[in-house]
Amino acid sequence: MLVNDYLKGRLGIPRLLVELRDMRRSHKQILLLMIDLTTVSIAFFLVAVLNTAGSGSSFAPVKPIPALGILLSVTALGSWILGLPKVQLKSYEARGMGLSAVLGVIVGIAAWAVQLMQPSTVSGAGPVLLACLFIIGSVLARFLMLQVVLALYRIDIAVTNVLIYGAGTTGMQLAFALRPDRGTRVVGFIDDNMALQGVSVAGLPVYPSNQIDTVASQKEVRRVLLAMPSVNAPKMARIARRLTDKGLEVQSLPSFAQLVGEEELVGSLKQALPDAFLTRKALHSTLAGAWNEYAGKSLLVSGAGGSIGSELCRQLLLCNPRRLVLLESSEHALYQIHRELEDMNRKTGCTIIPVLGSVTDRRAMHAVMLAHKVQGVLHAAAYKHVPLVEANTLAGIANNLFGTVILARAAKAAGVERFVLVSTDKAVRPEGTMGASKRMAELAIADLARKAGTASGKPGTVFCMVRFGNVLGSSGSVIPRFQEQITSGGPLTLTHPDVERYFMTIQEATQLVLRAGAMAQGGEAFVLDMGAPVRVADLARRMIEAAGYSVRDAQNPMGDIDIEITGLRPGEKLSEELSITRQHTPTEHPKIFVAQEVGLSSADIDRALDILRRALARGDEAEARQALMHWVCEDLELLAQRPDHPAQQLG
Repeated sequence: MLVNDYLKGRLGIPRLLVELRDMRRSHKQILLLMIDLTTVSIAFFLVAVLNTAGSGSSFAPVKPIPALGILLSVTALGSWILGLPKVQLKSYEARGMGLSAVLGVIVGIAAWAVQLMQPSTVSGAGPVLLACLFIIGSVLARFLMLQVVLALYRIDIAVTNVLIYGAGTTGMQLAFALRPDRGTRVVGFIDDNMALQGVSVAGLPVYPSNQIDTVASQKEVRRVLLAMPSVNAPKMARIARRLTDKGLEVQSLPSFAQLVGEEELVGSLKQALPDAFLTRKALHSTLAGAWNEYAGKSLLVSGAGGSIGSELCRQLLLCNPRRLVLLESSEHALYQIHRELEDMNRKTGCTIIPVLGSVTDRRAMHAVMLAHKVQGVLHAAAYKHVPLVEANTLAGIANNLFGTVILARAAKAAGVERFVLVSTDKAVRPEGTMGASKRMAELAIADLARKAGTASGKPGTVFCMVRFGNVLGSSGSVIPRFQEQITSGGPLTLTHPDVERYFMTIQEATQLVLRAGAMAQGGEAFVLDMGAPVRVADLARRMIEAAGYSVRDAQNPMGDIDIEITGLRPGEKLSEELSITRQHTPTEHPKIFVAQEVGLSSADIDRALDILRRALARGDEAEARQALMHWVCEDLELLAQRPDHPAQQLG
């Protein structure tokens, strides 16, 4: 501390040290040469003193001067030829010490020649001792000068003390590489290998990981550098999280083989295809029977920037529509899908129109329908994250229910030919706001279909809905979340070990939606055959194994990634259903069925909408949720009383 204070100017920096720091490179080389000459002089006089002391005679300082002149000349010439003064202090490692050793041998040979000429000056083992003293002095002088120079360069520079986690080859190379860094000081290594703990690597101590708190406190360490490129990503992430929780900044370093291109700098987690996690074969070529219904039409997709909406747009573009209107409330999402579709659309004549707006804006929806002469609407805009909608009841009802009603009524007023509502299995016997708002939206669409008279064959807008379960790869699916958690080393969070969900790829889901919409006559609640439900716990295990890792549990405590049970969130169920009555009517497509599930009358639906509209106007969240769940339960009770309900048939 006193030295640092002195150098920082508490007592003033000596002019000599400032000039040493700032001198030209050629002058530094001369200084290093002078150090070698001084070292050989000191070593020679020490050997001469020891020689005269051993012989019992008195030392005469003048007598060895001719011999010293020869040694100085040899040292200067040898040092310059070997290029020793040109070796920078920060690079003076094994190569520099080797050159010093070679020069020491040359000096020893010269001393042996002097011994032959003047036996009384250097005799016996004098040449060997002289060579050893010179080598030791030369190395020590350079290391001392390096510390002085580094201290001078660190003046007015904030120095960060760091620990390197991993005392292997990469960690050692990193320590050497950081030595010349003016702002970084490596104070030691951390390693879990007990064979390395307590030893010195690259001149620095190696500490066990359980002492990192003590070491960080004593050494004033705020940053840890991870130098373990061979450790897999989950374990690396766990170490990083543990260090971060201790208040330390963590940085990771790839191997030097990766840095120079001998190994690829890629993550071990590959982007798995969604089909790989299905328990059945994915569907393909479903659009063949729906192409004519969308070709040459002006079509509108709401929620066009979402995962379902964007894929609907891609599939519709393959049907060669005349105009495709992209309705989206998110500016960024709209920009992204519009740019992508424009790139896809270079060879077709379809006009793509981006519209930034919300389905809850009644005036804007009417204007859009009329301005673009919309003939078909695919309504995919919805808030679908169950916990978020549960925590934001008013927003969920406004968007999912009233947004659907507003858009559907605007479509009817504009004479739109076909309106398809994209629904969810969470609308079946819902327990939360998200599912209940979607169920009420289904009931409102069914009521509009009745009022339009389309079921009896009268002209008007054809209203229908298509219901399906989870879509692999969508923003609400567990797949992206699990992939992110695997990348970060886990754990994978699972709400319940027995939770089950239906799964379908986003491509086949959107193709079936378009196919169902094309065959609709009015008022249908289409249900997609999604195969058997999948245990999400099994899906998590398959994803971990597909990424090349193993599950860490009681049976495999040395595994890579944990699966953590967090408990069911508000509004969630252990398992979902695709229909209420469980009685399906087949259609022309083997994977599409129709369920007749309307229990509420038109008067009930109008009354429910009026009550909910007033609750939203007052901002009364409790009343809105209570009314929503009341009418959904009322619908279920009325359906249970129907003679075609399974419970009635069993009775």
